[in-house]
Amino acid sequence: MIIETVIRKLKNDPGYKWESVYSSRDLFSVGMRRSFQIIRGLFLKPFLKSSHGLLFIGRHVKVRHGYQLTAGKNLILEDNVSINALSANGINLGDQVSIARDSILFCTGVIAKKGTGITIGSRTGISARAYLAGQGGITIGEDVIMGPNVQIFSENHNFSDLSLTIKEQGVTTQAVVIGNNCWLGASAIILAGVTIGDGCVIAAGSVVNKSVPANSIVAGVPAKVIKSREDK
Repeated sequence: MIIETVIRKLKNDPGYKWESVYSSRDLFSVGMRRSFQIIRGLFLKPFLKSSHGLLFIGRHVKVRHGYQLTAGKNLILEDNVSINALSANGINLGDQVSIARDSILFCTGVIAKKGTGITIGSRTGISARAYLAGQGGITIGEDVIMGPNVQIFSENHNFSDLSLTIKEQGVTTQAVVIGNNCWLGASAIILAGVTIGDGCVIAAGSVVNKSVPANSIVAGVPAKVIKSREDK
């Protein structure tokens, strides 16, 4: 099948194969949608710091400070994605990164304090309505998958001084690092300063406020390691 062959080449995956049968109408609809996304990508491409391969850009995508955004091959930004790359290090996206609809990525909150930035490794897929706040820096590895509504924070408000409003006490920024080959379930929340090792599984709805070692299975509010993938 022609479309399957094209996708195989775009993904650079000789083993890629469709497991389902689609009608001609299905294929036409998918092909038209991707074609319009490529056209939108051509208009966006000159405004980015750098990009490689094709850009697949959905409807109503907003990219601010695109001169600080580096895109790898075949980046997909679905409908209504909002990106603001203003930061010290910008936003750096690897090859074949996909960001699903209604997701928000930004690096600077209060303009007086420029944020650090966001890096996402190759072949990582971010599902719908993700919220990535990169003020303190977010690094996500390769081959990471995320369910919908995942939230990652790298900044906290200070509140220890009772004589001042919380708003007046400023913020503390701490980097978040997520290793390769992790799965973050739907509505998982990762808080500032957390490092998640390679190969971890974060259960849906978990609130992770402490770092976890590689290959951990994590669940709960607050989240705890309930098992290791290395256990037999």
